[in-house]
Amino acid sequence: MAWSWRLEKADGQEVGRSEETFTTQADAETWLGETWRGLREEGVDQVTLLEGESVVYGPMSLHDPD
Repeated sequence: MAWSWRLEKADGQEVGRSEETFTTQADAETWLGETWRGLREEGVDQVTLLEGESVVYGPMSLHDPD
């Protein structure tokens, strides 16, 4: 099964998916660790990790906690 990130606005509206898919959860999490600032600058507020179409966890905010 492939892993990917669903990119969302703060209200949960999907605005896209990660451009690539990953063979492991660790690879997906590494990618997010390297790209989350750029995603936030592009207007992504939160992400959800998917394995296939199943939610693994999320949504997870890309913003600093208040």
